[in-house]
Amino acid sequence: MLVLGPATIDPGLLETFPDEEAGREVVVEIDTDEFTAVCPWSGLPDFGSVRIRYVPRRRILELRSFKYYLLGYRNVGIYQEHAARRMLRDLVRAVRPAWMELELDYRVRGGVHTVCRARYGRVPPREVRRG
Repeated sequence: MLVLGPATIDPGLLETFPDEEAGREVVVEIDTDEFTAVCPWSGLPDFGSVRIRYVPRRRILELRSFKYYLLGYRNVGIYQEHAARRMLRDLVRAVRPAWMELELDYRVRGGVHTVCRARYGRVPPREVRRG
């Protein structure tokens, strides 16, 4: 298998659409268990779940485009922690949320379970953060 570098991940695939009720706070939650990347150290595949929670300002993430964006990681050699930060950065640039939290929950490998969380913006009130 050809392992690609992180530069091949295309954030331009991420599309958004206008929030028709901008200004009325809502928390959007998206999750999928179909994330794959490659460990650059071992060359072995990493499998995991992605969970995103965000408070939009004016734009909402279009889900089909997010799916195609995630597929861009499939053959990319990237450390788990770097993947979380990279994905959050790309999503924030596309959506421009008031707040966003991203969680990558990797399947156990070698007896070790890893969860990477990255956040952007002002943390919403407790009742909004519940999940």
